[in-house]
Amino acid sequence: MTDRTDRTDRPVRVLVAEDQSAVRAGLVLILRSAPDIEVAGEAADGEEAVRLAAELRPDLVLMDVQMPRLDGVSATREITGQGLADVLVLTTFDLDEYVFGALRAGAAGFLLKTSDAATLLAAVRTVAAGEGIIAPAVTRRLIAEFAAPRTAAPAPDTAALDVLTPREREVLDCLGEGLSNADIAGRLDMAEATVKTHVSRLLNKLALRSRVQAAVLAQELGLGAARRGTH
Repeated sequence: MTDRTDRTDRPVRVLVAEDQSAVRAGLVLILRSAPDIEVAGEAADGEEAVRLAAELRPDLVLMDVQMPRLDGVSATREITGQGLADVLVLTTFDLDEYVFGALRAGAAGFLLKTSDAATLLAAVRTVAAGEGIIAPAVTRRLIAEFAAPRTAAPAPDTAALDVLTPREREVLDCLGEGLSNADIAGRLDMAEATVKTHVSRLLNKLALRSRVQAAVLAQELGLGAARRGTH
């Protein structure tokens, strides 16, 4: 993904990918109202989004999932696969096949199009800071769907976690609880920068594209279940 170092002194650069011109204009207007966010460009379809992401190298792409020429899921897969930018997906419905596809494609977050301006701006800042985000209306059903046992699929193999250090497994456990980097730092008594390093390393080791995928994996493996049960 994009390098977040030395970003504190400059705005978050966002590429807005939305095929409906009126909706795109509204999103651009909201983003430009924030002094710490800059609209790097606009795309009217998925192919243009991928091309502009490579050309402009924004920090984040605000991606509509349903677009012509190349849908948002496929565009997300290309953008995250090439490490061009993080992707925050906009969806009309709180749960559909596009959301699942975008998660598998490496989206760093999901937000409903019905979200207000403050929620949109907060989501952009959160994802740009390296945190994953899922709209509250999506979270419970999304996790339940991915964590639900499937008759055609084998049980999750915890041996896959053998590549992680004990500390990385603790961080993954926290991701499964939906904790932010700051929350993880507080719980595990480490610097937030160290948490970010552990997250990056465990994503690489597990071949995951986003912390949201890591959170789902943790849920599937039952990590953090015992801790949550104590609350």
